[in-house]
Amino acid sequence: MNRRSVVVMPQTQMLLSTMGEQIKLARLRRKLSVNLVSERAGISRASLWAVEKGSPSVAMGIYAAVLHALNGMDKDLLKIAKDDELGRKLQDLDLPRRKRAPKKRGISNE
Repeated sequence: MNRRSVVVMPQTQMLLSTMGEQIKLARLRRKLSVNLVSERAGISRASLWAVEKGSPSVAMGIYAAVLHALNGMDKDLLKIAKDDELGRKLQDLDLPRRKRAPKKRGISNE
């Protein structure tokens, strides 16, 4: 079976590697074994090792499952793209402006 390689930008790869390292350190601080966390997350040990290496080929759901297995660390996922300043500015620029009809002049009874 052919494996598809995932192409990511170098900066994104650095972020994934950092995130993987942080996940590994969180597991070690909690003194949880690879077997226990992978069992709780419902994944293989190899998948957990891939997460801890920051592999871009691992599905986002697996990252979330591992964070959940580390005693509910998945709650911070809701903060991703929450405050999207650039997106909001772009959206505001694209909003149609409401056109108003000219005011009607009152009819005078002269």
